[in-house]
Amino acid sequence: MSEITDSVPEAVGESSESSFNSIIATLVALTATFMAICNIKDGNIVQNMAQAQTKSVDAWTYYQAKSTKQLLSENMAEQAKTQLAVNSGLNPESRATLAGKVTQYEAAARRYEKEKEEIKKEAEGYQQKYDDLNVHDDQFDMAEACFTVAIALSGITALLKKKWLLLFAFALSAVGTVLGLAGFLGWSLHPDWLARLLG
Repeated sequence: MSEITDSVPEAVGESSESSFNSIIATLVALTATFMAICNIKDGNIVQNMAQAQTKSVDAWTYYQAKSTKQLLSENMAEQAKTQLAVNSGLNPESRATLAGKVTQYEAAARRYEKEKEEIKKEAEGYQQKYDDLNVHDDQFDMAEACFTVAIALSGITALLKKKWLLLFAFALSAVGTVLGLAGFLGWSLHPDWLARLLG
């Protein structure tokens, strides 16, 4: 009879330990799976961010080129005006040519100014796209940090058999899941303090 009495608590203890380890294993498996999915999405976001940044830089470079052309056109118009003012003895044909150049250069300067505004809006649009994507990149980065710590804590929990560690791992995994879902669903959830800490 004493053998049965001794066997029952051992079996219950082993069953309880097995159940505890099953919970830990499930947490690790689910956390690692969602972390991997988030990592793929984050990689795609980073690629889109790089494209937006490249397009933004290209647009600003184009903007600078238009600014230079505008400045040159304005300077050429001023030089032609100065020649008209200084050379009062020019024949009518030369005066007409210079006046035509003034009109041509002023029209080019106005055209470049208009083109610059369009390019500026385009460049700012790419910058806005980059900033919007960066919010989601941060969300996935924070989710990955939470998941990594949760998995590490799960490993320690399996060794130490401390339920409070398992609860902490669950909490971190839950925070990571919320941040990951925010990244997938386009929510504006962005803990700035955590982003600064990890940045």
